[in-house]
Amino acid sequence: MQKEKYFCQTTYSTVKIEESKIVSFNKIDHTSTSFRVYKDGFVGVHYQQGKMSDKEGYALAEKNLELQRPYPFKLEGGKRSRDKKRKLLSDSELMSKTKSILSYLTKTYPDFIYSGTVYAQNETNTQKNSAGMDYSTSDGHNGLEISFKHKKSKDIYNGYFSVNLRNWSTKTIKGIADNYLANYSTKVKFPKDCIIMMPTWELTGMLKQSLNAETLALGTSLLSGKVGEKVFSDKLTVSHNVSDSKMWMNTFWDADGIVHKGDKLTFISKGKILRGYADKRIADKYNVECTGSAWQDFQDIPKNGWMSCTLKETGKTPKKILEEAGKQYAILPLLYSGGGFKEDGTYAMPVQASYLTDGEKILGLLPPFTMRSNMFDMFGKDLIGVSKYTKIWNKNMILVKMERGKL
Repeated sequence: MQKEKYFCQTTYSTVKIEESKIVSFNKIDHTSTSFRVYKDGFVGVHYQQGKMSDKEGYALAEKNLELQRPYPFKLEGGKRSRDKKRKLLSDSELMSKTKSILSYLTKTYPDFIYSGTVYAQNETNTQKNSAGMDYSTSDGHNGLEISFKHKKSKDIYNGYFSVNLRNWSTKTIKGIADNYLANYSTKVKFPKDCIIMMPTWELTGMLKQSLNAETLALGTSLLSGKVGEKVFSDKLTVSHNVSDSKMWMNTFWDADGIVHKGDKLTFISKGKILRGYADKRIADKYNVECTGSAWQDFQDIPKNGWMSCTLKETGKTPKKILEEAGKQYAILPLLYSGGGFKEDGTYAMPVQASYLTDGEKILGLLPPFTMRSNMFDMFGKDLIGVSKYTKIWNKNMILVKMERGKL
């Protein structure tokens, strides 16, 4: 009989803003533990919120072996730790920074009403077992999510911006706020080409879903039968990447205990599909490559799907990507809802509000419209590029040509 334990501790402090006023402070300290006992190809699991002794936790997990959850796989060993925390704001600092930012917004842009949260989050994850595994990771960041509403508007809110930083930077936050608010009242017309600029993760959901090794094997993925083939643009390389430079509030190991060389594994290389993602269970069931893609289910056996879907960057800013493509402007969706991908890969999204940008500066507000594409064009012929991280956007951006329709 072998034993294993997942552990996660999260502290989360938040200052809440409503109608341009601080209304509350909240602090959460949450601890979760998964006690796991393995015997004869089965695992017994006990999930505990809050503290519990190992003796009691493992006893309850052993009792749950009678539920016969199958897990016939060898436990992995290995020792390693990683700490990515930088300067997390104390509760008093968090309140002080919130007051400062709110004062700046209300004085510099008094035509808006602000709501949202400013927060500091810290998280520690560990996984240990009797086979010799002792992995741990700690990370934390400060952030804010601010929605804004023009005082003359009848809508609930007109837009929002968010910032996440391991090291708080008032200068960076003010720069982003300035970019989003300064030209809101400037009305502009659509550019000739509909080049959409968004955070990369906003458009990769269907792509990630299609790389699931189980649906690939069953023939129900949009990419079934295409492994080994070049399907997308040379500009598209997709990997699971939790290396030091890319890791964000994540572990470097999967729930089956697998660690990739260099903490990354490529699934699409220059448009060619190399593999789908599979944990030990899916790899064994369909006789495919195990890619270390299990996420921790604290109440059950590991589940397939732990894949960061990181897009390789060009190393260039959005503005530079536009210039090299012979384009001058891009559209930055601000408010969009009520659409998405369909099962056949087509994509349509109503955009209630968006900005015109040169890739660096927001130039004005555009009329509502609908953006349309499909997964194969989006990451194929219409992919303009993936930018590097820039402070003004606080993230990487993907630039894609789409069709523009009426809302």
